[in-house]
Amino acid sequence: MPETRPYESLRAKGEDRKQRILAVAQRLLTRNGWRNTTLAQIAGEAGVSPAGLLHHFESKEQLLHAVLDIRDADDDAHADRAGDLIAEIAAVADRFYRSPELVGTYSVLLAENVDPDAPLHDRLAARYQGAIDIITELIRRGQQAGRFRMDMDVTVKAVQILAFITGMETTWLINPSIPLTEVFKEYSESLARDMAPPSTG
Repeated sequence: MPETRPYESLRAKGEDRKQRILAVAQRLLTRNGWRNTTLAQIAGEAGVSPAGLLHHFESKEQLLHAVLDIRDADDDAHADRAGDLIAEIAAVADRFYRSPELVGTYSVLLAENVDPDAPLHDRLAARYQGAIDIITELIRRGQQAGRFRMDMDVTVKAVQILAFITGMETTWLINPSIPLTEVFKEYSESLARDMAPPSTG
């Protein structure tokens, strides 16, 4: 069995430490928000020195972005950007159940960064617009395929859909016992009926 080279072992330890810092940051940010969470607190709970934390993340803002990177990567890995809109909406509940901590962290950071001067405002605004663009394109594809009616403002509809999903995130965080899968299934079915082209029969 080949020996592990010292630098590979150190790199693995460094990656473990980095992941531990991110996990602690995520938990503290969800509980306290970014304004009430310090790098010293994160370092202390992660079992590293402040200098050790700064070795991986040069600033609090960089750490915040790294936490959001995890959420974005999870979304990107599990969403079909070219798929069926109705099926994708019905499957949103799976994301909530799969990564509840990411839903919580994102909701807290979103609320805290509404102010244009907040450190994550521009990124979150761009992510919101990106989500609108994705939904809009899925609606247009459905229209071209004859599955959705043509007499609607696709951007307005996309905003409505995203508002429902965002609202459900908050609702579920407040009350995790709600039947989330059934709620999204019913919503997707009602959306399919509402967007269906008029019957020619």
